[in-house]
Amino acid sequence: LDNRIFDLGIPIFGICYGMQLMAQALQGVVHPGNKREYGKTDIQVLNTSDLFAGLDDRMVAWMSHGDTVSQVPDGFKILAKTANTPVAAMSCPEKGFYAVQFHPEVVHTPKGKEVIRNFLFGVCKCKGLWTMKSFIDEAVEGIKKQVGDGRVVCGLSGGVDSSAVAALIHRAVGSQLTCIFVNNGLLRKGEAEVVQKTFGDNFHMKLVYVNAEERFLTRLSGVIEPEKKRKIIGEEFVRI
Repeated sequence: LDNRIFDLGIPIFGICYGMQLMAQALQGVVHPGNKREYGKTDIQVLNTSDLFAGLDDRMVAWMSHGDTVSQVPDGFKILAKTANTPVAAMSCPEKGFYAVQFHPEVVHTPKGKEVIRNFLFGVCKCKGLWTMKSFIDEAVEGIKKQVGDGRVVCGLSGGVDSSAVAALIHRAVGSQLTCIFVNNGLLRKGEAEVVQKTFGDNFHMKLVYVNAEERFLTRLSGVIEPEKKRKIIGEEFVRI
């Protein structure tokens, strides 16, 4: 960790090992704990703060650590503890530094989302403006500006990634898009027909279908190692 990150003047949220890194980088003390904590653990909130705003003073959280912060850095205060961990959360509000020893990002911490939300909206003052519609609108506008009067060729596999890309580009530039769908012989039964019908007939995209089953299967014949298979498939797609 480059300690200069703490000089950027921005809020920082340390999670689990991230709390230990923060403490050590800022002259706190970290050492092996008396007892390793793993699994659901009872947390006692000691101090009200932006991080635990609106939450009870007792909560269940997921722990997974052996080392522990035994002394917080100067300017920090202890926000929470457990039966075995004297510092389960700490903060220096003046600098926007917050940290927790538990994992708020996993489903095993029931109030974890609220903790993360408090950091984002309470500490960082973020605004919840993102929606799927806003993402689509922004992506479409960006594609229009980038493509202009040009044309786009999109490799289409029928998978989630390439299908989403094709849909966004088609919404942005319409007939300027040509999709190339290569049947590599590794698709599910009937999938090639479904892809052609979905994108060609339903979405009315310009679709070029290339049946290269024999070509791919010949190249892959006798190959066992998965990574080598992946590279062969990628090379053949590019060549086609």
